[in-house]
Amino acid sequence: MKDTWIDHQNNLQHRGFSVVNNIFSEDELKGMLTLLADLIATDNPLFRRTADLFAIRQFLKVQPQMKRLVFNSKIANLISSLFGDEYFIVKSIYFDKPPQSNWFVACHQDLTISVKEKIEMQGFGPWTVKQGQFAVQPPLSILEDNFTLRIHLDDTTAENGALKVIPGSHLKGIFRPETVDRQNEREEFCEVEKGGVMLMKPLLLHASNRSINKERRRVIHIEFSRKELPGNMTWAERDEYTFPVVNN
Repeated sequence: MKDTWIDHQNNLQHRGFSVVNNIFSEDELKGMLTLLADLIATDNPLFRRTADLFAIRQFLKVQPQMKRLVFNSKIANLISSLFGDEYFIVKSIYFDKPPQSNWFVACHQDLTISVKEKIEMQGFGPWTVKQGQFAVQPPLSILEDNFTLRIHLDDTTAENGALKVIPGSHLKGIFRPETVDRQNEREEFCEVEKGGVMLMKPLLLHASNRSINKERRRVIHIEFSRKELPGNMTWAERDEYTFPVVNN
C-alpha cells in the first residue's frame, strides 16, 4: 500500500527520515545528468575531486539551472504537504561515490550550518572553514527545525553506500556517536530507488559504508530552514526559490 503524507510526517517526526520513490521521471533525470556533465567538465574551487569521491559545494549556486529540474511539481507538493510554505534553501551539495569507491562516512549528526562570514554570536560555535566556506554549530532549536532533501540519481542500496541510520536518534539532542547503546539501538539502511528522494532531520545519526557492488551512487543534498539568523549573520546559500504552482 502506498504511503500517505501522514505516514511520511509520522516517519519524520518519530523516526527522523522518510523515503519517497517515483518523484523524478527518466526525462527529468536525463536533464539533470546532462547539466551535471557540462558542469563537471569545468573546474571550480568548490569542487572536490578524489579517487573515492567527487563533490560540489554550493551546488545550486554553481549551477542555478538545476533548480528548474530539481523543484518539479512533485517536490513542490511534497515540501508543501509535509512542511508548509515557510522553508527556504540554505545549503546544497552534489555527491558522487564512483563504482570503485572505498570511501565511507562514520556515524555522525549534521551539526553545522553554512554562513557567509564569521560573526561571533552567543549560542553559535564552534566554527570551521572548508574550501573558504564558514560553518558553525547553531543553537539546538535551529537544527531541530531544519530538514534535508536527498535526491537520488541512481539506485542506492546497502551495497553502494545507502545511508545507514539509527531511527529516532534525532529526538535525543546532540550526543557523541560512541555513546550509542549498540545493544538496544537498531541500525537501518535507507535504500532509495533511482528518481526517489529521502527526507531526513539533521540530528538523525547516519553513516555510509564503502561501495562493494561497483555501482555508482550520485545524490543531490539540499538543506532547508525557516529560521532567520540573529544580528548580521546570514545563510551562505539562502535562496527563496519559488516552487512551481501545484494543482491539488
